[in-house]
Amino acid sequence: MKFSYAVWICIFAGLSFLGCVEKSAEWSESSTKAKGFNDSFDVLDAFNQGITPNIGGNSMRESPAIQEATMRPYQVAGKWYYPEKVSLGDKFDGYASWYGADFHAKKTSNGETYNMHAHTAAHKTFPINTVVKVLNVENGKSTIVRINDRGPFVEGRIIDLSNAAAEDIDMVKVGTAKVRLEIIGFGGVINKDNKQEAQNVQSDDVLSNEFKVDSTPKSVSGGAFAIQVGAFRRKEGAQVTQERFSHIPPYQSVIQEFELDNAPIYRVFLRGFQSEQEARDFLKKNTQIQGGFFIRD
Repeated sequence: MKFSYAVWICIFAGLSFLGCVEKSAEWSESSTKAKGFNDSFDVLDAFNQGITPNIGGNSMRESPAIQEATMRPYQVAGKWYYPEKVSLGDKFDGYASWYGADFHAKKTSNGETYNMHAHTAAHKTFPINTVVKVLNVENGKSTIVRINDRGPFVEGRIIDLSNAAAEDIDMVKVGTAKVRLEIIGFGGVINKDNKQEAQNVQSDDVLSNEFKVDSTPKSVSGGAFAIQVGAFRRKEGAQVTQERFSHIPPYQSVIQEFELDNAPIYRVFLRGFQSEQEARDFLKKNTQIQGGFFIRD
């Protein structure tokens, strides 16, 4: 395993994220309807009929290379963002916005072609192709989306919905809404244990070719962060420090050997942090770690 210092994190900047920026909420109903879309489709009916298609239609892009690339840190307007671990059942509260015709048929962050009529969304850090239930807490309406883009890069907003998803929860005309997000699947597939959550969606405009229910992982990690807790010329000193930090679950202390000025140096890392913020919080709480700093695994 190689560790890259935080100052080297700029190597990831080459990955271009064409995510969302603040957009106008102006909208015309006639411009959002496409031929072949079933306005009366009901999610519960689909499950009862045994329909098990995929969220986002046939346009979903999923491969280990794409997943790895879209989980790297990236920078927008001078600010770094760190995709991170999420688990089934995780809930997040905040404000949603939406994007439509201005971005229709343009590329998303993972290379798909954005379709404002599909049930997709942008999120700054969720793993790409995570399936999310979105509840409008102001009116009780909900929908399901697949994350296929990065954004919104506007303070105070946690998700940018497609036009179709925004219609489902009646937020198109107002532009934003207070929402609760719940993780219900990965890889564009609703986890079978979350089938009931999907059935409870109060949308009559979710397409019958957008959903599939099957087994999915319980969580998806966005890579790991580690904290350097010591650096030593003598391996014995590193071993003492490793032992001191070996009983802090769920973290793991390890020794890595490097070369400095043609001589070995032994660095001790505490591994297992799933986000930059988690590592920062640990350092704040453990002030006895003098000179500790976090790195990206």
